[in-house]
Amino acid sequence: MYRKILVAYDGSEGALKALDAGINLAKIHQAQLSLLAVQEHLPKFAGTIDEMEEEKAFADEQYGRLLEAARAKAQEQGVTLETLLRPGHPAKTIVQVAKEGGFDLVLVGHTGLSGVWAAFLGTTAEKVSRHAPCSVLIVR
Repeated sequence: MYRKILVAYDGSEGALKALDAGINLAKIHQAQLSLLAVQEHLPKFAGTIDEMEEEKAFADEQYGRLLEAARAKAQEQGVTLETLLRPGHPAKTIVQVAKEGGFDLVLVGHTGLSGVWAAFLGTTAEKVSRHAPCSVLIVR
């Protein structure tokens, strides 16, 4: 039923559960599994170019570790995982990648790293479920 599955991943507990569900679904459906991390907080007002480059390098290193751990987890279960890292607004970027990649299913954790603001502005999961071009599974 599913050929291409996209997991939205921020390293939170909800994202880890979504990754586990994605790995299981990829095995069941023999589907291609991709994982997307979105860099939301890139430096906006750095004092110098060096400070901005330093912040960007630190963020890339942190995300690199997250993506490598996810890839290793999938590999342990016999699933190949393609990882993607994109800058931007999480919900908007997830929906855009789902459209561009022709994904059949997007998995998102019920709660992520957005914290208190989610109560006021809505969670990434809610926004993705409203705007995605495909089915969305919100994992608890």
